[in-house]
Amino acid sequence: MRILTVKTILKHQIIGSRFKTSSAQYVASRARDPTFEKLMDKYKNLLKVVAIQDLILSNPTNNPPSVSLDFLSRLSQKLHLNRGAASFLRKYPHIFHIFYDPNKSQPFCRLTDSAIDIFRQETEAINASLPVVVDRLVRLLSMSTTKSLPLRAVFKVWRELGLPDNFEDSVISRNSHIFKLSDAHELNTHILKLTDEMHDKSFVASVENWRVMECCAEDCIVDRTELQYGFKHSYPPGMRLSKDFRAKVEEWQRLPYVGPYEEMVEKKRFKAGTMGLEKRAVAIVHEFLSLTVEGMVEVEKISHFRKAFAIDLNIRDLFLDHPGIFYLSTKGKRHTVFLREAYERGCLIDLNPVYNVRRKLLDLVVLGRHGMLTNESKSVEICHTEKPCLQDEKRGLLL
Repeated sequence: MRILTVKTILKHQIIGSRFKTSSAQYVASRARDPTFEKLMDKYKNLLKVVAIQDLILSNPTNNPPSVSLDFLSRLSQKLHLNRGAASFLRKYPHIFHIFYDPNKSQPFCRLTDSAIDIFRQETEAINASLPVVVDRLVRLLSMSTTKSLPLRAVFKVWRELGLPDNFEDSVISRNSHIFKLSDAHELNTHILKLTDEMHDKSFVASVENWRVMECCAEDCIVDRTELQYGFKHSYPPGMRLSKDFRAKVEEWQRLPYVGPYEEMVEKKRFKAGTMGLEKRAVAIVHEFLSLTVEGMVEVEKISHFRKAFAIDLNIRDLFLDHPGIFYLSTKGKRHTVFLREAYERGCLIDLNPVYNVRRKLLDLVVLGRHGMLTNESKSVEICHTEKPCLQDEKRGLLL
């Protein structure tokens, strides 16, 4: 297997700086991580399944909720169904059921009982997690320089944050002592804000938990100064790090910075310098990913928060500049970033109820046409309840 050097991969990139290359070249030159690429191979189809599922469930007037194949066919290009809607639906008989409606003289698609059950479980898990969801939203707003965010930006990541689809009513309106909505200068635009009494609330960033654990570990060999401002690093397999690169990383780890929940006044901004501001940006997106249900988000979605978080850097380049903290995948005609430390062997380490249910739907996607006449799908669900990520190891032939 060819061993890649960091100079070859990152065009002589060092932390905080790199020679000028085009964005496409920089993305193409990144070190690949087979584990995350394998995971995204499954997720890219899951995202298409979820998009169709949402379309079906948005038609409650039909009993059962369903959409015509003609309607889905017209959306094939938008949904990236390269071989057409019917072909895609037939790949997942555990999730979609095609039937003919004699009254309307055309075929329709509905969800299977298994898919509906998973959807109900996810809804229940989200509703049971509302206190956690409120905390996530408060933390997100607290990272903003104005303690406010455009509502449309929050809509972009409602699923990633585990928000209910009616979160304006179930979360914002029901917690008027925490949140408030106001009109923006732009037409039909609203701003979500924290109430005045929430402005002084303090938070500890998730990276501090890792620092405490490392500090308390008996076999800790990390320099205390480096640990005080450092982040956990792990690199893609086959990526050889030069001595110069390691030295630059150690130097960057020791660099002080203003945390994601700290006020960035002009004096601090001037004192921090370019490197300090970049490290603050790393800390903000690190915390953002820590707040998501699955430790991942599309780059395009997180870019909507740049202005509110006062990030003056290219978000995608920021992820590429720090391959030990983030992993960028381009699978599925989209750029998706993962928080590397949140995953182990393609599975989230700190599980949560919403993630566990979503993995069940992912299992059905991976299952494809297999197990239609067996009890395989039942065994998947039973095993997944015990430990979701074991499915990847037990069903390697399906991946």
